[in-house]
Amino acid sequence: MPEEGLDAILIQVTVPLPIPMIYAAFLDPAQLKGWLCDDAAVEPKVGGEYRLVWSGPTPFQSHGRILQMTPDLDLGFSWTGPPEYAELLNRPDPRTKVYVRLSESPEGIDVTLEHDGWGSGEAWEDARSWHFRLWDERLHQLKDYLIKAAYG
Repeated sequence: MPEEGLDAILIQVTVPLPIPMIYAAFLDPAQLKGWLCDDAAVEPKVGGEYRLVWSGPTPFQSHGRILQMTPDLDLGFSWTGPPEYAELLNRPDPRTKVYVRLSESPEGIDVTLEHDGWGSGEAWEDARSWHFRLWDERLHQLKDYLIKAAYG
């Protein structure tokens, strides 16, 4: 990543549920379909597949690999973006990475998502803005999904 690149996307939500329940929502394809995407395939090990599929208005697949994984603590994976950003983000290899960290706080568990590896320039700003909106919306959906799953 060039030093002059854009700042990482950093989003945090606090979920008042146990860490294992939250962590599982990032690895279990059935749960990922409940809050993040329309389909998923996950091989939960470093180097394993982390594929997310969206079929909505901007259909795409992110073909990532798990880069780091500490159960009930963190998960990092490579990211490939949607078609309109494919030339920028996906070639020759995925250029951005997503890192999720879980930590205890007085209100529950802080779920912090960091998406980094952004370049600079107008096209990168547009891609970063699109991804910020995606992650912000989906992390809030994660919280709602988990609370509904736990309490009905």
